[in-house]
Amino acid sequence: MKVLANDGIAQSGIDALEAQGFKVITTTVAQNQLENYINTNNIDVLLVRSATEVRSELIDACPSLKLIGRGGVGMDNIDVQYAKDQGLHVINTPAASSHSVAELVFGHLFGMVRFLHDANRNMPLNGDTKFKELKKSYAKGKELKGKILGILGFGRIGQATAKVALGVGMKVIAFDPFIKNTTVTLDFYDGQKINFKIETISKEELLKQADFITLHVPAQKEFVIAETEFDLMKDGVGLVHAARGGVINEVALVSAIESGKVAYAAIDTFENEPNPAIQLLMNSRISLSPHIGAATNEAQDRIGTELASQIITLLR
Repeated sequence: MKVLANDGIAQSGIDALEAQGFKVITTTVAQNQLENYINTNNIDVLLVRSATEVRSELIDACPSLKLIGRGGVGMDNIDVQYAKDQGLHVINTPAASSHSVAELVFGHLFGMVRFLHDANRNMPLNGDTKFKELKKSYAKGKELKGKILGILGFGRIGQATAKVALGVGMKVIAFDPFIKNTTVTLDFYDGQKINFKIETISKEELLKQADFITLHVPAQKEFVIAETEFDLMKDGVGLVHAARGGVINEVALVSAIESGKVAYAAIDTFENEPNPAIQLLMNSRISLSPHIGAATNEAQDRIGTELASQIITLLR
């Protein structure tokens, strides 16, 4: 059987699949040439990340396909139910990248409260001539310890983020319409473990209480955070968005930053990827990254291995 990993796959996944007799192709095929490539090469399995879309038209046009896999969590770039209705297997790797996303959230948080994203822009330009001025400008940092982190969406990634927050010494509050309470376990290097029971609260209460807010929700039709939600937040709140593009009203976010309602903001996923709004990219008060939440070597190894395991189980 032939597997087209159109957006790439870690060597761990390739090795596992090839050991079971699958032929793995890692050629990146342009979206408008994908149908022809799949049919010409009689592809059985199509693996994607976020760059490639698998819509109903492509599914209908490629009868050789037996399985569609997404290396990651969100599957809004795949017509999942339609594919299943046509008898295809659809898989993803919901747990493999959780910790990587959580660490990126805290990379942004630590950087924002100490103004590192801005200092890294200005030091190369003015560090030799305006050192004292820059030192004074960045001298009002904050510690995360003791602050309240509100987590919107308390699935695997939200819980992984909670673990990091608890390790830092933050208080964690969470909202999830499908989870009333859960226990997160902190595992330490020496085998020790500590359990924390976290009960979810209402979205409104979370927005009112949190000093910092991070989003870990799937793509949806309506904004999760817009003007109404910003109005409920504390003045000077910090916000990290590493969920899916379109979850936050980006125009409302910029307004909230300009008004001072939001003191710290970070964005990893954008409404108009791969062409984010210029007003976001040029805003010196926003910490930016190009949708790299799951982009660690460790996460990609886990994703490759997990995809391979599911493919082998379903098709062998």
